[in-house]
Amino acid sequence: MLKRNRSLVDVDRDYLIHPVTSFRGHEARGATLLQSARGMYVTDMDGRELLDAFAGLWCVNVGYGQESIAEVAAEQIRRLPYATGYFHFGSEPAVRLAQRLVELAPPSLTHVYFTLGGSDAVDSAIRYIVHYFNAIGKPGKKQFIALERGYHGSSAMSSGLTALGNFHRNFDVPLRWQHHIPSPYPYRSPVGDDPAAVIAQSVAELRAKVAELGADTVAAFFCEPIQGSGGVIVPPTGWLKAMRETCAELDILFVADEVITGFGRTGPLFACEHEDVNPDLMTVAKGLTAGYAPMGAVLMSDAVYQGIADGAAPDLPIGHGQTYSGHPVSAAIGLEVLRLYTEGGILANGRHVAPRFAAGLDGLSDHPLVGDVRGRGLLGAIELVSDKTSKKRFDPALKLPERLFAEGYRNGVIFRAFGDNILGLAPALCCTEDEMDMIFARIRQTLDIILEKPDVRSAVV
Repeated sequence: MLKRNRSLVDVDRDYLIHPVTSFRGHEARGATLLQSARGMYVTDMDGRELLDAFAGLWCVNVGYGQESIAEVAAEQIRRLPYATGYFHFGSEPAVRLAQRLVELAPPSLTHVYFTLGGSDAVDSAIRYIVHYFNAIGKPGKKQFIALERGYHGSSAMSSGLTALGNFHRNFDVPLRWQHHIPSPYPYRSPVGDDPAAVIAQSVAELRAKVAELGADTVAAFFCEPIQGSGGVIVPPTGWLKAMRETCAELDILFVADEVITGFGRTGPLFACEHEDVNPDLMTVAKGLTAGYAPMGAVLMSDAVYQGIADGAAPDLPIGHGQTYSGHPVSAAIGLEVLRLYTEGGILANGRHVAPRFAAGLDGLSDHPLVGDVRGRGLLGAIELVSDKTSKKRFDPALKLPERLFAEGYRNGVIFRAFGDNILGLAPALCCTEDEMDMIFARIRQTLDIILEKPDVRSAVV
Protein backbone atom coordinates (compact mmCIF):
# COMPACT_ATOMS: atom_id res chain seq x y z
CA MET A 1 0.00 0.00 0.00
CA LEU A 2 2.68 2.52 0.97
CA LYS A 3 4.82 1.67 -2.06
CA ARG A 4 1.83 2.15 -4.34
CA ASN A 5 0.94 5.40 -2.63
CA ARG A 6 4.46 6.79 -3.04
CA SER A 7 4.56 5.66 -6.65
CA LEU A 8 1.26 7.34 -7.48
CA VAL A 9 2.35 10.53 -5.75
CA ASP A 10 5.50 10.59 -7.88
CA VAL A 11 3.51 9.95 -11.06
CA ASP A 12 1.10 12.71 -10.05
CA ARG A 13 4.00 15.14 -9.63
CA ASP A 14 5.35 14.26 -13.05
CA TYR A 15 2.19 14.36 -15.14
CA LEU A 16 -0.96 15.76 -13.54
CA ILE A 17 -1.72 19.48 -13.35
CA HIS A 18 -4.07 20.23 -10.45
CA PRO A 19 -6.60 23.08 -10.49
CA VAL A 20 -5.91 26.30 -8.54
CA THR A 21 -2.59 24.99 -7.23
CA SER A 22 0.98 26.31 -7.11
CA PHE A 23 2.86 24.10 -9.56
CA ARG A 24 6.09 24.24 -7.54
CA GLY A 25 4.25 24.04 -4.25
CA HIS A 26 2.45 20.92 -5.37
CA GLU A 27 5.66 19.31 -6.59
CA ALA A 28 7.13 19.81 -3.12
CA ARG A 29 4.06 18.74 -1.17
CA GLY A 30 2.67 15.93 -3.29
CA ALA A 31 -0.94 14.86 -3.67
CA THR A 32 -3.31 13.59 -0.99
CA LEU A 33 -4.83 10.64 -2.79
CA LEU A 34 -8.35 9.53 -1.96
CA GLN A 35 -9.40 5.92 -2.38
CA SER A 36 -13.06 5.52 -1.46
CA ALA A 37 -16.04 7.26 0.13
CA ARG A 38 -19.36 6.45 1.76
CA GLY A 39 -21.98 8.79 3.19
CA MET A 40 -20.18 11.66 4.94
CA TYR A 41 -16.77 9.97 4.95
CA VAL A 42 -13.82 9.72 2.57
CA THR A 43 -10.90 7.34 2.97
CA ASP A 44 -7.43 8.17 1.71
CA MET A 45 -4.85 5.78 0.24
CA ASP A 46 -3.29 5.27 3.67
CA GLY A 47 -6.62 4.07 5.09
CA ARG A 48 -7.34 7.24 7.09
CA GLU A 49 -11.09 7.96 7.35
CA LEU A 50 -12.18 11.60 7.38
CA LEU A 51 -15.44 13.45 7.84
CA ASP A 52 -15.94 15.54 4.73
CA ALA A 53 -17.48 18.79 5.96
CA PHE A 54 -17.12 20.39 2.54
CA ALA A 55 -18.99 17.91 0.31
CA GLY A 56 -16.03 17.47 -2.01
CA LEU A 57 -16.05 20.98 -3.47
CA TRP A 58 -19.48 22.24 -2.33
CA CYS A 59 -21.04 19.58 -4.57
CA VAL A 60 -21.61 16.07 -3.13
CA ASN A 61 -24.91 17.21 -1.61
CA VAL A 62 -26.45 13.71 -1.41
CA GLY A 63 -23.36 12.16 0.16
CA TYR A 64 -21.05 9.53 -1.26
CA GLY A 65 -21.96 6.02 -2.37
CA GLN A 66 -25.61 6.41 -3.35
CA GLU A 67 -26.26 3.05 -5.03
CA SER A 68 -29.29 4.23 -6.99
CA ILE A 69 -27.14 6.81 -8.79
CA ALA A 70 -24.57 4.16 -9.72
CA GLU A 71 -27.34 1.91 -11.04
CA VAL A 72 -28.91 4.67 -13.14
CA ALA A 73 -25.52 5.64 -14.57
CA ALA A 74 -24.62 2.06 -15.45
CA GLU A 75 -27.98 1.42 -17.10
CA GLN A 76 -27.73 4.60 -19.18
CA ILE A 77 -24.15 3.80 -20.25
CA ARG A 78 -25.29 0.40 -21.47
CA ARG A 79 -28.35 1.77 -23.28
CA LEU A 80 -27.11 5.05 -24.76
CA PRO A 81 -23.73 6.33 -23.53
CA TYR A 82 -23.69 9.43 -25.73
CA ALA A 83 -26.04 11.50 -27.84
CA THR A 84 -25.10 14.79 -29.40
CA GLY A 85 -27.39 17.76 -29.11
CA TYR A 86 -26.26 19.03 -32.49
CA PHE A 87 -28.19 18.47 -35.75
CA HIS A 88 -31.49 18.38 -33.80
CA PHE A 89 -30.54 15.14 -32.02
CA GLY A 90 -31.32 14.61 -28.37
CA SER A 91 -31.92 12.00 -25.68
CA GLU A 92 -34.70 11.27 -23.23
CA PRO A 93 -32.66 11.97 -20.06
CA ALA A 94 -31.68 15.46 -21.24
CA VAL A 95 -35.25 16.31 -22.24
CA ARG A 96 -36.67 14.99 -18.95
CA LEU A 97 -34.04 16.81 -16.88
CA ALA A 98 -34.70 20.12 -18.62
CA GLN A 99 -38.42 19.70 -17.96
CA ARG A 100 -37.84 18.83 -14.30
CA LEU A 101 -35.54 21.80 -13.75
CA VAL A 102 -38.13 24.19 -15.18
CA GLU A 103 -40.77 22.64 -12.90
CA LEU A 104 -38.57 23.20 -9.83
CA ALA A 105 -36.86 26.50 -10.64
CA PRO A 106 -38.17 30.04 -10.02
CA PRO A 107 -41.19 30.64 -12.31
CA SER A 108 -39.38 33.16 -14.51
CA LEU A 109 -37.03 30.49 -15.85
CA THR A 110 -38.54 28.40 -18.63
CA HIS A 111 -35.66 27.24 -20.86
CA VAL A 112 -32.48 25.24 -20.14
CA TYR A 113 -29.09 25.00 -21.82
CA PHE A 114 -26.78 22.28 -20.44
CA THR A 115 -23.04 22.77 -19.90
CA LEU A 116 -20.25 20.71 -18.32
CA GLY A 117 -19.99 22.74 -15.10
CA GLY A 118 -20.26 26.14 -13.48
CA SER A 119 -17.53 28.07 -15.28
CA ASP A 120 -18.86 27.29 -18.73
CA ALA A 121 -22.41 27.90 -17.52
CA VAL A 122 -21.33 31.47 -16.72
CA ASP A 123 -19.53 31.72 -20.07
CA SER A 124 -22.68 30.50 -21.82
CA ALA A 125 -24.81 33.03 -19.95
CA ILE A 126 -22.46 35.83 -21.03
CA ARG A 127 -22.58 34.75 -24.66
CA TYR A 128 -26.35 34.45 -24.68
CA ILE A 129 -26.74 37.86 -23.04
CA VAL A 130 -24.47 39.53 -25.62
CA HIS A 131 -26.38 37.78 -28.38
CA TYR A 132 -29.72 38.81 -26.86
CA PHE A 133 -28.96 42.53 -26.76
CA ASN A 134 -27.55 42.45 -30.28
CA ALA A 135 -30.65 40.59 -31.44
CA ILE A 136 -33.14 43.05 -29.92
CA GLY A 137 -31.37 46.09 -31.32
CA LYS A 138 -29.44 47.25 -28.25
CA PRO A 139 -25.84 46.50 -29.31
CA GLY A 140 -24.42 49.10 -26.94
CA LYS A 141 -25.24 46.97 -23.92
CA LYS A 142 -21.92 45.22 -23.40
CA GLN A 143 -20.85 46.04 -19.81
CA PHE A 144 -21.19 43.45 -17.03
CA ILE A 145 -21.15 44.08 -13.28
CA ALA A 146 -20.44 41.60 -10.48
CA LEU A 147 -19.40 41.73 -6.82
CA GLU A 148 -16.02 42.06 -5.16
CA ARG A 149 -15.10 38.71 -3.53
CA GLY A 150 -17.46 37.03 -5.99
CA TYR A 151 -16.67 33.77 -7.74
CA HIS A 152 -18.12 32.94 -11.15
CA GLY A 153 -15.59 30.46 -12.49
CA SER A 154 -12.07 30.33 -13.89
CA SER A 155 -12.57 30.13 -17.65
CA ALA A 156 -11.49 32.80 -20.13
CA MET A 157 -14.53 35.05 -19.58
CA SER A 158 -15.94 33.90 -16.26
CA SER A 159 -12.64 34.50 -14.44
CA GLY A 160 -12.98 38.23 -15.08
CA LEU A 161 -16.37 38.34 -13.40
CA THR A 162 -14.75 36.47 -10.52
CA ALA A 163 -13.14 39.01 -8.20
CA LEU A 164 -10.41 37.02 -6.45
CA GLY A 165 -6.75 37.78 -7.06
CA ASN A 166 -5.57 34.24 -7.73
CA PHE A 167 -7.86 34.04 -10.76
CA HIS A 168 -6.67 37.36 -12.21
CA ARG A 169 -2.90 37.24 -11.68
CA ASN A 170 -1.05 36.78 -15.01
CA PHE A 171 -4.30 35.98 -16.85
CA ASP A 172 -4.98 39.56 -18.06
CA VAL A 173 -8.43 39.76 -16.51
CA PRO A 174 -10.80 41.40 -15.70
CA LEU A 175 -11.56 42.34 -19.27
CA ARG A 176 -12.44 45.95 -20.05
CA TRP A 177 -16.18 45.24 -19.95
CA GLN A 178 -16.12 43.51 -16.55
CA HIS A 179 -16.69 45.62 -13.44
CA HIS A 180 -17.20 45.07 -9.72
CA ILE A 181 -18.97 46.75 -6.84
CA PRO A 182 -18.34 46.15 -3.11
CA SER A 183 -19.56 42.95 -1.53
CA PRO A 184 -22.47 43.01 0.98
CA TYR A 185 -20.18 41.85 3.80
CA PRO A 186 -21.93 42.68 7.09
CA TYR A 187 -18.97 41.76 9.33
CA ARG A 188 -16.66 44.16 7.49
CA SER A 189 -19.10 46.62 5.93
CA PRO A 190 -18.09 50.32 6.08
CA VAL A 191 -21.70 51.13 7.01
CA GLY A 192 -21.81 48.62 9.88
CA ASP A 193 -23.82 45.43 10.13
CA ASP A 194 -27.31 46.95 10.17
CA PRO A 195 -29.21 45.00 7.48
CA ALA A 196 -31.04 48.02 6.05
CA ALA A 197 -27.81 49.99 5.79
CA VAL A 198 -25.94 47.14 4.07
CA ILE A 199 -28.77 46.70 1.55
CA ALA A 200 -29.03 50.43 0.89
CA GLN A 201 -25.28 50.65 0.37
CA SER A 202 -25.30 47.82 -2.21
CA VAL A 203 -28.22 49.34 -4.10
CA ALA A 204 -26.46 52.71 -4.13
CA GLU A 205 -23.21 51.13 -5.36
CA LEU A 206 -25.02 49.36 -8.21
CA ARG A 207 -26.84 52.53 -9.23
CA ALA A 208 -23.60 54.52 -9.12
CA LYS A 209 -21.72 51.99 -11.24
CA VAL A 210 -24.49 51.90 -13.84
CA ALA A 211 -24.56 55.71 -13.93
CA GLU A 212 -20.78 55.79 -14.32
CA LEU A 213 -20.84 53.32 -17.22
CA GLY A 214 -24.05 54.63 -18.76
CA ALA A 215 -27.37 52.85 -18.38
CA ASP A 216 -27.57 52.18 -22.11
CA THR A 217 -24.23 50.30 -22.00
CA VAL A 218 -24.83 47.88 -19.08
CA ALA A 219 -26.09 44.41 -19.98
CA ALA A 220 -26.28 42.47 -16.72
CA PHE A 221 -25.50 42.14 -13.04
CA PHE A 222 -24.19 38.75 -11.81
CA CYS A 223 -24.28 37.72 -8.17
CA GLU A 224 -24.24 34.70 -5.90
CA PRO A 225 -27.12 34.74 -3.38
CA ILE A 226 -24.42 33.84 -0.86
CA GLN A 227 -20.82 34.36 -1.95
CA GLY A 228 -18.98 31.05 -1.73
CA SER A 229 -15.26 31.14 -2.51
CA GLY A 230 -15.08 34.77 -1.40
CA GLY A 231 -15.50 33.53 2.18
CA VAL A 232 -19.17 32.51 2.48
CA ILE A 233 -20.43 36.10 2.68
CA VAL A 234 -24.09 36.01 3.74
CA PRO A 235 -25.99 39.17 2.76
CA PRO A 236 -28.87 40.36 4.93
CA THR A 237 -32.33 39.02 4.16
CA GLY A 238 -33.87 41.33 1.59
CA TRP A 239 -30.60 42.07 -0.20
CA LEU A 240 -31.19 39.72 -3.12
CA LYS A 241 -34.69 41.03 -3.77
CA ALA A 242 -33.53 44.64 -3.57
CA MET A 243 -30.77 44.02 -6.10
CA ARG A 244 -33.14 42.20 -8.41
CA GLU A 245 -35.66 45.05 -8.28
CA THR A 246 -32.91 47.61 -8.89
CA CYS A 247 -31.80 45.72 -12.00
CA ALA A 248 -35.35 45.76 -13.31
CA GLU A 249 -35.59 49.51 -12.74
CA LEU A 250 -32.26 50.08 -14.52
CA ASP A 251 -33.18 47.82 -17.47
CA ILE A 252 -30.30 45.39 -16.92
CA LEU A 253 -30.54 41.63 -16.68
CA PHE A 254 -30.28 39.99 -13.26
CA VAL A 255 -28.27 36.75 -13.23
CA ALA A 256 -28.30 34.55 -10.13
CA ASP A 257 -25.24 32.31 -9.90
CA GLU A 258 -26.53 29.35 -7.90
CA VAL A 259 -23.68 26.99 -8.74
CA ILE A 260 -22.96 26.64 -5.00
CA THR A 261 -26.24 27.68 -3.38
CA GLY A 262 -28.51 25.58 -5.58
CA PHE A 263 -30.02 22.18 -4.80
CA GLY A 264 -30.75 22.48 -1.12
CA ARG A 265 -27.50 23.98 0.09
CA THR A 266 -29.22 26.92 1.84
CA GLY A 267 -32.53 25.18 2.69
CA PRO A 268 -34.90 25.40 -0.27
CA LEU A 269 -33.94 23.86 -3.59
CA PHE A 270 -32.70 27.26 -4.80
CA ALA A 271 -31.55 30.18 -2.66
CA CYS A 272 -33.67 32.57 -4.75
CA GLU A 273 -36.70 30.99 -3.08
CA HIS A 274 -35.80 32.60 0.25
CA GLU A 275 -36.99 35.94 -1.13
CA ASP A 276 -39.21 34.88 -4.06
CA VAL A 277 -36.68 36.28 -6.51
CA ASN A 278 -37.21 35.58 -10.20
CA PRO A 279 -33.95 36.01 -12.14
CA ASP A 280 -33.63 36.64 -15.85
CA LEU A 281 -31.02 33.89 -15.99
CA MET A 282 -29.63 31.43 -13.44
CA THR A 283 -26.48 29.32 -13.56
CA VAL A 284 -26.28 25.96 -11.76
CA ALA A 285 -23.88 23.01 -11.52
CA LYS A 286 -22.33 21.14 -8.53
CA GLY A 287 -25.46 19.88 -6.74
CA LEU A 288 -27.21 19.29 -10.07
CA THR A 289 -25.48 15.90 -10.27
CA ALA A 290 -24.09 16.03 -6.70
CA GLY A 291 -20.62 15.68 -8.20
CA TYR A 292 -21.29 12.19 -9.56
CA ALA A 293 -20.76 13.38 -13.15
CA PRO A 294 -19.85 16.70 -14.82
CA MET A 295 -22.83 18.89 -15.66
CA GLY A 296 -24.03 22.47 -15.35
CA ALA A 297 -26.83 24.51 -16.84
CA VAL A 298 -28.06 27.97 -17.74
CA LEU A 299 -31.73 28.54 -17.01
CA MET A 300 -33.22 31.34 -19.09
CA SER A 301 -36.37 33.44 -19.03
CA ASP A 302 -38.79 33.28 -21.94
CA ALA A 303 -38.18 36.96 -22.72
CA VAL A 304 -34.45 36.35 -23.25
CA TYR A 305 -35.13 33.14 -25.19
CA GLN A 306 -37.66 34.81 -27.50
CA GLY A 307 -35.37 37.79 -28.05
CA ILE A 308 -32.59 35.49 -29.22
CA ALA A 309 -34.95 33.31 -31.25
CA ASP A 310 -36.53 36.25 -33.07
CA GLY A 311 -33.21 37.97 -33.74
CA ALA A 312 -32.13 35.67 -36.55
CA ALA A 313 -33.65 34.07 -39.60
CA PRO A 314 -35.07 30.59 -38.89
CA ASP A 315 -32.40 28.93 -41.05
CA LEU A 316 -29.48 30.48 -39.13
CA PRO A 317 -28.11 28.57 -36.12
CA ILE A 318 -27.31 30.30 -32.82
CA GLY A 319 -23.59 29.53 -32.80
CA HIS A 320 -23.03 28.36 -29.25
CA GLY A 321 -22.59 24.72 -28.22
CA GLN A 322 -20.44 22.03 -26.63
CA THR A 323 -19.87 18.40 -27.49
CA TYR A 324 -21.14 17.17 -24.15
CA SER A 325 -24.10 19.55 -23.68
CA GLY A 326 -27.01 17.48 -22.38
CA HIS A 327 -24.86 14.36 -22.03
CA PRO A 328 -27.32 11.47 -21.49
CA VAL A 329 -25.37 9.81 -18.65
CA SER A 330 -24.95 13.07 -16.72
CA ALA A 331 -28.61 13.90 -17.37
CA ALA A 332 -29.76 10.49 -16.10
CA ILE A 333 -27.68 11.03 -12.98
CA GLY A 334 -29.15 14.52 -12.58
CA LEU A 335 -32.67 13.12 -12.72
CA GLU A 336 -31.89 10.57 -10.03
CA VAL A 337 -30.20 13.20 -7.85
CA LEU A 338 -33.28 15.42 -8.13
CA ARG A 339 -35.43 12.43 -7.16
CA LEU A 340 -33.25 11.86 -4.09
CA TYR A 341 -33.64 15.51 -3.11
CA THR A 342 -37.41 15.64 -3.52
CA GLU A 343 -38.61 12.07 -2.94
CA GLY A 344 -35.65 10.41 -1.23
CA GLY A 345 -35.64 12.62 1.86
CA ILE A 346 -32.29 14.35 1.21
CA LEU A 347 -33.70 17.87 1.04
CA ALA A 348 -35.86 17.25 4.11
CA ASN A 349 -32.89 15.91 6.06
CA GLY A 350 -30.83 18.95 5.16
CA ARG A 351 -33.53 21.19 6.56
CA HIS A 352 -33.82 18.99 9.66
CA VAL A 353 -30.12 19.22 10.57
CA ALA A 354 -29.70 22.90 9.59
CA PRO A 355 -30.50 24.13 13.15
CA ARG A 356 -27.82 21.75 14.47
CA PHE A 357 -25.39 23.24 11.95
CA ALA A 358 -26.28 26.78 13.03
CA ALA A 359 -25.85 25.80 16.68
CA GLY A 360 -22.44 24.32 15.89
CA LEU A 361 -21.35 27.57 14.27
CA ASP A 362 -22.68 29.67 17.13
CA GLY A 363 -20.94 27.38 19.61
CA LEU A 364 -17.56 28.36 18.16
CA SER A 365 -18.13 32.11 18.43
CA ASP A 366 -16.58 32.20 21.92
CA HIS A 367 -13.28 30.71 20.77
CA PRO A 368 -10.34 33.14 21.13
CA LEU A 369 -9.50 32.82 17.43
CA VAL A 370 -13.02 33.37 16.10
CA GLY A 371 -14.24 36.82 15.09
CA ASP A 372 -17.39 35.89 13.18
CA VAL A 373 -19.56 32.90 12.35
CA ARG A 374 -22.21 33.03 9.66
CA GLY A 375 -24.29 30.75 7.53
CA ARG A 376 -27.60 29.74 6.04
CA GLY A 377 -28.91 26.22 5.68
CA LEU A 378 -25.85 23.97 5.42
CA LEU A 379 -23.50 26.64 4.09
CA GLY A 380 -21.34 28.43 6.64
CA ALA A 381 -18.08 30.09 7.59
CA ILE A 382 -15.87 30.73 10.60
CA GLU A 383 -13.74 33.87 10.29
CA LEU A 384 -10.58 33.97 12.39
CA VAL A 385 -9.08 37.22 13.68
CA SER A 386 -6.19 38.16 15.91
CA ASP A 387 -8.23 40.86 17.66
CA LYS A 388 -11.98 40.43 18.16
CA THR A 389 -12.49 44.12 18.94
CA SER A 390 -10.73 45.59 15.92
CA LYS A 391 -11.43 42.56 13.66
CA LYS A 392 -7.75 42.57 12.70
CA ARG A 393 -6.74 39.69 10.44
CA PHE A 394 -3.77 37.46 11.16
CA ASP A 395 -0.51 38.18 9.41
CA PRO A 396 -0.39 36.11 6.18
CA ALA A 397 3.20 35.17 7.11
CA LEU A 398 1.76 32.81 9.73
CA LYS A 399 0.32 30.68 6.88
CA LEU A 400 -2.70 29.82 8.99
CA PRO A 401 -4.85 28.40 6.15
CA GLU A 402 -2.32 25.67 5.34
CA ARG A 403 -1.75 24.90 9.01
CA LEU A 404 -5.46 24.81 9.79
CA PHE A 405 -6.23 22.45 6.92
CA ALA A 406 -3.35 20.13 7.85
CA GLU A 407 -4.35 20.05 11.52
CA GLY A 408 -7.99 19.48 10.63
CA TYR A 409 -6.94 16.57 8.44
CA ARG A 410 -4.98 15.07 11.33
CA ASN A 411 -8.10 15.46 13.46
CA GLY A 412 -10.23 13.64 10.87
CA VAL A 413 -12.20 16.52 9.34
CA ILE A 414 -12.00 18.24 5.94
CA PHE A 415 -13.06 21.87 5.54
CA ARG A 416 -12.13 24.73 3.21
CA ALA A 417 -9.38 27.02 4.53
CA PHE A 418 -9.53 30.29 2.57
CA GLY A 419 -6.50 32.52 2.17
CA ASP A 420 -7.78 35.19 4.56
CA ASN A 421 -8.24 32.78 7.47
CA ILE A 422 -11.88 31.93 6.85
CA LEU A 423 -12.99 28.32 7.25
CA GLY A 424 -15.74 27.29 4.83
CA LEU A 425 -18.22 24.52 5.63
CA ALA A 426 -20.71 22.77 3.34
CA PRO A 427 -21.56 19.31 4.72
CA ALA A 428 -23.69 16.96 2.64
CA LEU A 429 -27.44 17.21 3.13
CA CYS A 430 -27.49 13.58 4.29
CA CYS A 431 -25.46 14.50 7.41
CA THR A 432 -26.86 13.17 10.71
CA GLU A 433 -27.04 15.21 13.91
CA ASP A 434 -24.30 13.07 15.48
CA GLU A 435 -22.05 13.61 12.47
CA MET A 436 -22.75 17.33 12.63
CA ASP A 437 -21.74 17.43 16.30
CA MET A 438 -18.58 15.48 15.43
CA ILE A 439 -17.66 18.00 12.72
CA PHE A 440 -17.74 20.90 15.14
CA ALA A 441 -16.00 18.97 17.92
CA ARG A 442 -13.13 18.23 15.55
CA ILE A 443 -13.01 21.83 14.34
CA ARG A 444 -12.84 23.11 17.92
CA GLN A 445 -10.05 20.65 18.64
CA THR A 446 -8.23 21.95 15.55
CA LEU A 447 -8.61 25.56 16.65
CA ASP A 448 -7.42 24.71 20.16
CA ILE A 449 -4.27 23.07 18.84
CA ILE A 450 -3.52 25.97 16.50
CA LEU A 451 -4.08 28.48 19.31
CA GLU A 452 -1.39 26.80 21.39
CA LYS A 453 1.26 27.34 18.73
CA PRO A 454 3.57 30.02 20.19
CA ASP A 455 3.54 32.27 17.10
CA VAL A 456 -0.25 32.17 16.93
CA ARG A 457 -0.74 32.65 20.68
CA SER A 458 1.55 35.68 20.64
CA ALA A 459 -0.43 37.24 17.79
CA VAL A 460 -3.79 37.05 19.60
CA VAL A 461 -4.83 40.23 21.40
